[in-house]
Amino acid sequence: MREVMTKSMARNIFYGGSLFFILIFVGLSVHSHLYITSTSTDMNTLDDSVIAGKRVWEDNACINCHTILGEGAYFAPEVGNVMTRWGVLDEPEAAYETLKGWMEAMPTGIEGRRQMPQFNLTDEEIRDLTNFLIWTDRIDAQDWPPNDAG
Repeated sequence: MREVMTKSMARNIFYGGSLFFILIFVGLSVHSHLYITSTSTDMNTLDDSVIAGKRVWEDNACINCHTILGEGAYFAPEVGNVMTRWGVLDEPEAAYETLKGWMEAMPTGIEGRRQMPQFNLTDEEIRDLTNFLIWTDRIDAQDWPPNDAG
């Protein structure tokens, strides 16, 4: 004999399933928060220069062209790992000089090429931006983005 599902049985399945998935969602949210705040970033190295560099990044709307850790536009290269790609992650002065040289050389004047505008940043703003990009490069993003991109 076939049993028919009653309204009460269907309601119990709905509420039970909803509660189950809400608990899973809350658990994963807590896990993500704990991962981000405890293991993926080093809050001890988040100094005033890094914060000022993030402000330079935001004030100049760099995200309108660049991505950082996969977020942003895809017009220009990913910069979340640019210091690793340039080979200057552990050399802050070399990182600063490299970024400064790159930014001062823009735009290149080559017709038909995507080019970064000249922002005329001060040396202090470039140093702060360098420190922000170094800090961002050190985030444990589980090997994302790949470092083989140019």
